[in-house]
Amino acid sequence: MKMVEDLRRKPLFVLAVILLLSSAQAGNANRTSWHQCADFQTANFLHGSKLNVQFLLFTSSNPSCGELILADDDIEDTSFNSSLETKIIIHGFRALGTKPSWIEGLVRAILHTSHVNVIAVDWVHGSTGAYHSAVDNVTQLALSISHFISKLLALGVSGTSIHIIGVSLGAHVAGLVGHFHSGQLGRITGLDPAGPKYTRASLEERLDPGDALFVEAIHTDADNFGIRIPVGHIDYFVNGGKDQPGCPRFISAGDFLLTGYKYLICDHMRAVHLYVSALKYSCPIVAFPCSSHQDFLNGRCLDCDDPFLFSCPRIGLLEQAGVSMRRLPKEVIVYLMTSPSAPFCVHHSLVEFRLQKKRNVVTSIEITFYSNSTKDTVKITIPQQEEVGKRLLAHKVPLCEINIVMLKYLPKNRFWRKDESHIVGKFCAAPLPLNKNRTMFCLPWNITLYGNTDVSYQLSAACA
Repeated sequence: MKMVEDLRRKPLFVLAVILLLSSAQAGNANRTSWHQCADFQTANFLHGSKLNVQFLLFTSSNPSCGELILADDDIEDTSFNSSLETKIIIHGFRALGTKPSWIEGLVRAILHTSHVNVIAVDWVHGSTGAYHSAVDNVTQLALSISHFISKLLALGVSGTSIHIIGVSLGAHVAGLVGHFHSGQLGRITGLDPAGPKYTRASLEERLDPGDALFVEAIHTDADNFGIRIPVGHIDYFVNGGKDQPGCPRFISAGDFLLTGYKYLICDHMRAVHLYVSALKYSCPIVAFPCSSHQDFLNGRCLDCDDPFLFSCPRIGLLEQAGVSMRRLPKEVIVYLMTSPSAPFCVHHSLVEFRLQKKRNVVTSIEITFYSNSTKDTVKITIPQQEEVGKRLLAHKVPLCEINIVMLKYLPKNRFWRKDESHIVGKFCAAPLPLNKNRTMFCLPWNITLYGNTDVSYQLSAACA
């Protein structure tokens, strides 16, 4: 009682105590809030570690804060919304045992595009060290993820609402998870599925079209770290699946010490950056079915009639990649070109030059499109004794925004033989897809091109 009476006589002391307690409680609250945001683990890449899987939940209400869901947690006590679709992201081999640098950008891009649950699977501990050790962990990891998905299904989540996005080695993990669920999960997207140890693997070991109701793969490094064979219903071979524009082809010894790792994985990681860009930007990244990359570049595949009924597939989150058909054919390879940097999307146009008369030598013509802010160039080659040369030209703005087309005849003069000084012919162009609803736009007169001389013409193609 005496203490209480003393405190009553010292109101400033009481106020100080109250403020101190309030401050402490606020600090505890802040620490609690901070601890609720979980992050990826870091592993010792020199020694590796046992597989230690974490599931981090991200939602639209808090896209930058991962909520840790442990294997034995009751998912109903988390922010997971069983009425929404669920995207599960699985990273691949982590040579240095670090968090994937792209994970936050991909999570934000998905949540910016759609109101869904996003689960990032952290298996950094099991993916570091030697590559073969990470491969050895794939089955156990897939079982762990499959068990997690089974808990979601028990909550009433529809299997068709689950979309797994696997990067590199993570794409084959996704395939195995889908296999464990009898191919009844909704969708799997493989971002440059890993090639080493998987190119000759069985269907049960690698990603394949039977692993989900819709399987797609984006190939950007098929000659190194990525797989070179089709693994989905639709396989995008971007720029032929290798040697991406904007990625260095050569690097000096000094630069390698500083940026060597980024140089090595530039093509491989382009699939991730393409996918993020497709979600962030409005311009579509569209592809076209073709028998080979060279046929595609030579303008022999201009629409999506076969087998997609004129609906061209698009990279992104559109249902079935925007393809409007009930039954997907297996392993359709599609091709597209991109620009060197984000947002990567380009417009594809067929450019064509028709000679007035056939020639006994190969004819080469350089064609350049100019808009107010862009310049894009390609070379047409017309074989000897043929009249028409075709090529695809990738350009950054629609054809109707191209102001000028510049043509240059490139004669093949050799010391024992002089080529003709000029050629005469007709120039035409058309945006893809080129089908029965679109026709080629042609300059209304024959043009004369003199050797190694630029000739410019106004181009006034109508907008669709």
